[in-house]
Amino acid sequence: MNCLIFSNRIQMHHSTNQSTGVLFVFLGFSEYPHLQVPLFLVFLIIYTITVLENLGMILVIRINAKLHTPMYFFLSHLSFIDLCYTTVIAPKLLDLLITTDRSMSLKGCIIQFYFGCACVVAQTFMLAVMAYDRFVAICNPLLYTVAMSRRLCTLLVTITYLWGGLCATTLTYFLLALSYCRSTTINHFCCEYSAILSASCSDSSFSQLACLLVCMFNEICSLLIIIVSYIVIFVTVIKIPTKGAFQKALSTCAPHLTAISFCHGIILLLYCVLKSKSSLLLVKIVTVFYSMVIPMLNPLIYSLRNKDVKETVRKLIHVKILSPS
Repeated sequence: MNCLIFSNRIQMHHSTNQSTGVLFVFLGFSEYPHLQVPLFLVFLIIYTITVLENLGMILVIRINAKLHTPMYFFLSHLSFIDLCYTTVIAPKLLDLLITTDRSMSLKGCIIQFYFGCACVVAQTFMLAVMAYDRFVAICNPLLYTVAMSRRLCTLLVTITYLWGGLCATTLTYFLLALSYCRSTTINHFCCEYSAILSASCSDSSFSQLACLLVCMFNEICSLLIIIVSYIVIFVTVIKIPTKGAFQKALSTCAPHLTAISFCHGIILLLYCVLKSKSSLLLVKIVTVFYSMVIPMLNPLIYSLRNKDVKETVRKLIHVKILSPS
């Protein structure tokens, strides 16, 4: 037994030594040199808008007492997750577009992957929690404030963050167990799991299996919560004799359903459809959409038809910008 433990320690030490000084060179969008500056400007504008929108959403929810409800409590955390995720990905993408040094150390890559993975998992389950919130609000309106207590809301959000961190830790462990080539070119702009695996010099089949199991479990569980919640909502609304009940429920759920469609649609597209090497450019475009465009769209999706949010924004603009000092 002692010999086995000693042998495993030697193997892990050897793997660590092999991975020391490893550099990944990211191609990004380098195959289009004439588009580097235009892409930089476009992505910089998108990132800036995303940061301002999500910080604005969090601020609006915080200062408007009318928005101190479970739905907006969850929405503020969704905005925080979107802000964190785009901040994990966007700065490196912008850097790749304007600098000649396209390298990143293994340590830096693992850190980017860890926080990116934690944000993605937390985002999918935050959307599931929001679906459950809509289910309680529509199916049990009289008991809504009791059922969705502050304590329960805080617990659901905490579990979401912890689960995201646990999944990221698990997958990061499997990545660190591999050995990597000293210098590897990666045809991507971020440290996505399969991109890191492609740089491995050792057998990565077990790591691929681990990723598949974790992704399948998370996707199935989160989608199951969402689908069951909306099926019950639909059945409940159909039974309500009040005229306009269906339109009112649809209006309430439409922003959330739109956000779910974008999020899970792109996840399924990335991991179930875009597999061949010929689609690498499309993979990068879809990843940009998921990591930068969706975080920019979410605040708009949830606020465009909300009178309270728009009124609070108008007041902020009037007080901070239009009013004299």
